[in-house]
Amino acid sequence: MVAGSETGSQGNPTAGSVALTEPTVTVRHRWTTSVVLVNVGINAAFFGPIQVLLGQQAIHFSEPGKEGILALVTGAGAAVSLVANPLFGTFSDRTVSRFGRRVPWVFIGALLGTIGLLGLTVAPSVAAMTLLWCLVQLGCNGALAAITAAVPDQVPIRQRGSIGGLASMGTVVGILFGAAIGAVVAGNFALGYVLCAVALVAGMVPYLFFSNDQTLHPSQRPLFTWAAFAKGFWISPRRYPDFGWAWITRFLVNVGNHLVTLYLLFFLRDAVGFKNPEFGVLILTGIYAVLTLVTAIIGGRWTDKVGRRKPFVIGSSIIIAVSALILAFWPTWTGAVVGSAVLGIGYGAYLAVDFALLTQVLPSAGSRGKDLGVINVANSLPQVIAPVIAYPLVSMFGGYVTLYVVAAVIGLLGAVFVVRIKGVD
Repeated sequence: MVAGSETGSQGNPTAGSVALTEPTVTVRHRWTTSVVLVNVGINAAFFGPIQVLLGQQAIHFSEPGKEGILALVTGAGAAVSLVANPLFGTFSDRTVSRFGRRVPWVFIGALLGTIGLLGLTVAPSVAAMTLLWCLVQLGCNGALAAITAAVPDQVPIRQRGSIGGLASMGTVVGILFGAAIGAVVAGNFALGYVLCAVALVAGMVPYLFFSNDQTLHPSQRPLFTWAAFAKGFWISPRRYPDFGWAWITRFLVNVGNHLVTLYLLFFLRDAVGFKNPEFGVLILTGIYAVLTLVTAIIGGRWTDKVGRRKPFVIGSSIIIAVSALILAFWPTWTGAVVGSAVLGIGYGAYLAVDFALLTQVLPSAGSRGKDLGVINVANSLPQVIAPVIAYPLVSMFGGYVTLYVVAAVIGLLGAVFVVRIKGVD
């Protein structure tokens, strides 16, 4: 079975023979839709809490200490994701199952994430809140690692920009859905966590039926050792320089992006003086989401058509940096709206095109899950670093102006390093 064929891998004894080959058959719409929905569910589970619910819960525990609590909880959860993503990716690379390599881990990850979200509804302390958010990060990053690896498993290179744009659409819709949950529950964060859990489960179910996941023959499964796994975190930039530069680029752009979004609720509340900051987050996320969807789809198709990736990544990274500067020097509701619009324009194209670029610099077909897990560390590690950078900047070194200027500078460095990638135009 090859990607997008009518029959799935289940019950096909020859599927393992092509599990590690480069896909050539165009994927079907129902497969693409199921991948988009998984991304919607995962990102609703991530960003509903990150944008609003965790902040509301932090205020519930301590109004004066809310920034520190939020930094602790999100930083600890992101630290867990650093290990979870490549770990689950490694496991999925080696999974021999009649359901395929990726499906079991999408299911297990969503189950763990759901348990964590429901536990947050009754968390009695900051410590319990932190542990349960770590469980959400563990599960959702596991599911994310598996569904991300499914794309290079099944999508031919000529189609990856378009599919990357559509997968990004799922990401953005999930972010918007999470913000909507935060606004609709009107401070009832427990109900918000329940709705995020429902979104996570609902997004996963279609993929279980339409995955067309390829089975791995036992003879193709590499041996697993913890020593080899730990060593696998290091992919030599000397041996694979394009992979290294691509990782650094994504890392820097995401650090800048997380610095912009981490304290958005508090920025609207304390710096802008917006009377209903939860609703404000929803409006800004809606603007950002619409423009991200448009530019992700246009950018993905455009880059496939012209066959080039780097100019799109460089341009979109610069636009993202500009959005941070707008927030820094125009701290009003109008400035926030304009900044969100500019961020959406830049980030949509970045998500679609950078993902397509990354799939073209992976070291090995046999370790796609692990390698993309390492790439996803460049998404997760900024969640650890951003609170460490943001908290002192906001509380001691100039407030939100300093925070957003630093975010812009870091994001621009990401654009600079893209030019070092040689194997992709």
